[in-house]
Amino acid sequence: MTTQRTKLPGVGTQYDIETRAGRHISVVAHQDGRRFLGFYEPDDPDACQATVPLDADEASSLAELLAPQDTPRLGASEMDIDLVTERIPVTTQSPYRSRPLGETRARTRTGAYIVAVLRRTGPHPSPGPEFRLEAGDAVVAVGTREGVDELARIISGT
Repeated sequence: MTTQRTKLPGVGTQYDIETRAGRHISVVAHQDGRRFLGFYEPDDPDACQATVPLDADEASSLAELLAPQDTPRLGASEMDIDLVTERIPVTTQSPYRSRPLGETRARTRTGAYIVAVLRRTGPHPSPGPEFRLEAGDAVVAVGTREGVDELARIISGT
């Protein structure tokens, strides 16, 4: 089992866990106590099968059930990586406007994660590959400076 910890500036911390059975589970721990659990396809780390949002009380109760300890036990492979979080606008000129998010192949091409899409009607945390981008959306990306910059070029079509 491996665990990777990634700081998300202005958001919190993301914990990626790969189980001994090869399953990828992600926990995004927001600074305000909220948590999002993400469950990924075993053979495609970009394909999120489902997400479960938890408020601070729900996250605390679940943590007690899973590991009744004061601090999380992280494996020796814990990593601390400098990352950036950025909002990338989807314009009318974007080649991905009206297309599924999965077609961007964001993580595969850039190493950056799309953690949410902000839309006038509300936020869409952990959007799946079938989620269709619209002009006016803002993609919330997390990754290295280089990866997020490359994703911005891909989304904008430049």
